[in-house]
Amino acid sequence: MAGTSVEPYREITFDKDGDGAARQHEALAALAAQGVTDLVMFAHGWNNTRSAASRLYAAFFAPFPQTVERDVHLGYVGVVWPSMMFSDEPIPDFESVAAVHPGKEAVVERLAALLAEQPDDEAAFVEFGSLLRELTDTDGSRGLTETGPDVPDFLLADPVAVCAMFADALEEAEGPGSVPTPREAFGGRLTRFWKGAKEALRQATYYTMKRRSGTVGERGLGPLLGELARSSPRLRIHLVGHSMGARLVAYALRGLPAQARNVASVTLLQGAFSHYAFAAALPHEPGRGGALRDLQRRVDGPVVACYSRHDTALRVFYPLASRLARDADSLLASDRRWGAIGHDGVQAVPDTRSTTLAAALRDGLPASGCVSVDAAAVVGEHSDICHPDLARLVATAGRFGGR
Repeated sequence: MAGTSVEPYREITFDKDGDGAARQHEALAALAAQGVTDLVMFAHGWNNTRSAASRLYAAFFAPFPQTVERDVHLGYVGVVWPSMMFSDEPIPDFESVAAVHPGKEAVVERLAALLAEQPDDEAAFVEFGSLLRELTDTDGSRGLTETGPDVPDFLLADPVAVCAMFADALEEAEGPGSVPTPREAFGGRLTRFWKGAKEALRQATYYTMKRRSGTVGERGLGPLLGELARSSPRLRIHLVGHSMGARLVAYALRGLPAQARNVASVTLLQGAFSHYAFAAALPHEPGRGGALRDLQRRVDGPVVACYSRHDTALRVFYPLASRLARDADSLLASDRRWGAIGHDGVQAVPDTRSTTLAAALRDGLPASGCVSVDAAAVVGEHSDICHPDLARLVATAGRFGGR
């Protein structure tokens, strides 16, 4: 494949429902038959083209040949799924929004028009809220989905109040020195709230991607790994995911057949899902566990969560997307319930080890369980993940790297 930095390399694809292309299992099983002992499978985050994902894989995989011991034969897999880029910029890319909501082009066009016009009119915000529900196939009721949490409050609550709260939250994140645009400064009473409306659209797309990444992991990648466990039982699988791709590979553990023991490590790079996902009991609701409670036990090795304090996308915007209607009043408050695993690592899982990237590379990692790795020394923002030290960390977690 053009642009590939390593061999043997394959790409596997899934649609939004987790259905994969034909004969993908056979293509990966053939790598084991050719002598591959360890297969590193990487799922991208929010990318709106396959070529962008392929470039990411080429850059991330490039250092790997220098990390392995002689008796290890690596193969590489890029997981491609329909997504969009998780940008630190809160203003939406309408072309990307339309691309990941097929059949909703007219809805996206009208949303874009409202955001461009910014009418000082409550009726416009009501229309905006209705369009967001149509975009996300939300019928206005609340309930658990198969692979995700309750419908977020901002899709159900009064749209004027929601956009106002998002605007306040964004201004708080920008700090006291932020300068309003001329339209915000001299417009009508509601004009400033359109800044919050832009963020609401971005978060609506986030909600779509959150559901989709779980679906692709559980219904697509997990069963595929089960097929490999049956056909190639000695092939060791190392799952790596970035952002929403980290959620995808983590949810693959939910779709992994009970008898499959071929996942040898999981490395989550700036994961855009809850830091309580693996918890058996939530600190704020002890009767409930995380969506992936105890699934680290399905891995024949460690589950490593890299995090960085420099990741604004996860520090600020992830909590905005994750707070639900039962706590809408705390939208501006600091509340650890809604933290991302890529912001502060694994939480509320006993015996989780916390370490730095340098210490992990120097001293090694536990043979099993959850590990939180502070990667701020190399990860400067959400998508800053293509570093040789992170490749070495995957090798350390997978126990195929030379020391």
